[in-house]
Amino acid sequence: MKIIGHGGKEIVERVMDPRQAVDKIRGLTRIPIRDQLAREVVMLSYGFFTPLQGFMTKADVDGVVANMRLTDGTVWSIPIVFDLANEEIDAKRIKQGDTLLLTYQDQPMATLDVEEIFSYDLQKMAEKIYGTAEEKHPGCARTYKYADRFIGGKVTLVNPPKMSEPFDRFFFTPRQLRAKIAEKGWLRSVAHQTRNVPHSGHEWLMKGSWIACHGDLPVEKIVTGIVVSAVMGEKRKGDYIDEAIVLTHDALRTYGYFREDVHITSIVLWDMRYAGPKEAIFHAILRTNLGLTHHMFGRDHAGVGTYYDPYDAHRIFDTISEDDLRIKPIRVLAWWFCPVCGEVTYSGLCGHTKERQNFSGTVVRSIIQDGVRPPRIIFRPEVFDLIMETAEKYGFGSPYVGDEYLAKRNPLFTVPPLKL
Repeated sequence: MKIIGHGGKEIVERVMDPRQAVDKIRGLTRIPIRDQLAREVVMLSYGFFTPLQGFMTKADVDGVVANMRLTDGTVWSIPIVFDLANEEIDAKRIKQGDTLLLTYQDQPMATLDVEEIFSYDLQKMAEKIYGTAEEKHPGCARTYKYADRFIGGKVTLVNPPKMSEPFDRFFFTPRQLRAKIAEKGWLRSVAHQTRNVPHSGHEWLMKGSWIACHGDLPVEKIVTGIVVSAVMGEKRKGDYIDEAIVLTHDALRTYGYFREDVHITSIVLWDMRYAGPKEAIFHAILRTNLGLTHHMFGRDHAGVGTYYDPYDAHRIFDTISEDDLRIKPIRVLAWWFCPVCGEVTYSGLCGHTKERQNFSGTVVRSIIQDGVRPPRIIFRPEVFDLIMETAEKYGFGSPYVGDEYLAKRNPLFTVPPLKL
């Protein structure tokens, strides 16, 4: 049965059985790829990036940069490109029409059919996608690190990766997550994008969005769910370790803060671009392909520094018609702790603006670093205890990414040996 994703296009899995792939990939030119590209190969191959089935050609990049659309008119906001140095292209005599073997962790991983080799104005790309050309913007910095040229073409996974523990419990392809949603009987489902462990502000963000999503549906039977969609990608020092993020979010369900029948924790492989409104559109596309019907967008979604207004990621959806996006945005203001109300409350309702206490990253970090259980109004005790446990088990003593974690952590996934 066909499964339809973003743009009304069929979700296609480009995944080959390794036993059948051996003869087809023998003798192909090998290209080792870095972590980011390996993650994007996985996402492309399983249909997370539908309608893309591979890395973009120049025409598609032009369309995305100029007017946020692919050549067929489908809305798309972030270039998905494969870069390669001139020296390697020349040394390996790579040309249009070739098929390349992409290797990762010294193992064959996927093939790339070379449809086009092209160069691009990186400053123009940065300015149009991020609204700035400043190198201190992390998205611009990533763009300026691209190699000399790009290769556009379809990819096929020939050696599917094995997800590492504990991520194996939370990785669902679009087909798998859609099946899980159907199994739960959900008619509506709302995505919570996250790179953080959940404090009570996050919890109420999800609960408020669930109420908004459930809306006019009958209450006798629950047919609406929350899908935590944790972003797993490049880590910077000071980020939360990935294991803490997924395990603490799952703990909210385990300990009953969300009912078993309304909550799923999942992961996606993506290196954040911090593109603010443009990345909000991309996140909506991604969760459309995962089968979700709604997506919550809070304050400063996918933003960084002062490059975007806190609610630019809300406003961009006013420029996109409902026909172009098959998912509804839920636009959310801030949740804060109000000492007058004596509870976590919503900034759209609470009038004690002078007394408010925001859930700032600095305050939350100081609470965690103290290692002493805070009031449950800030952190659920089970969640806080699990943060401490994951710090010892996975984080070399800290729930935050440090040099040792970067050097020694278990990878998100491994590519098994494949003998040619």
